[in-house]
Amino acid sequence: QVQLVESGGGLVQAGGSLRLSCAASGRTFSSYAMGWFRQAPGKEREFVSVISWSGASTYYADSVKGRFTVSRDNAKNTVYLQMYSLEPEDTAVYYCAAATLPTGATLPAGASWDYWGQGTQVTVSS
Repeated sequence: QVQLVESGGGLVQAGGSLRLSCAASGRTFSSYAMGWFRQAPGKEREFVSVISWSGASTYYADSVKGRFTVSRDNAKNTVYLQMYSLEPEDTAVYYCAAATLPTGATLPAGASWDYWGQGTQVTVSS
């Protein structure tokens, strides 16, 4: 069992930056790939980014590529999402999630998202 708690959301002006954190409980954090998703009002939840268990591989949605950076600190059981050049279209509830990879599967499409956090609101004003 893994419990995930996001923090760091808030209100920021367009062009600004925020860093989200996701703290995980449990001793097996380092065995999971960790991802970020977001859901804007009236829209479906969408993939934002994922980082492999070791941190060696990262993937991003095209909409955030070059502006967002995902990282993790396995010693602290924490994954981060650094967001730069924020746009009003980035306004959403951001969720972190923990994934396992079935044998033969690869990130990001093959991830099985097993655990989810409760989300943190990010609002970008124009």
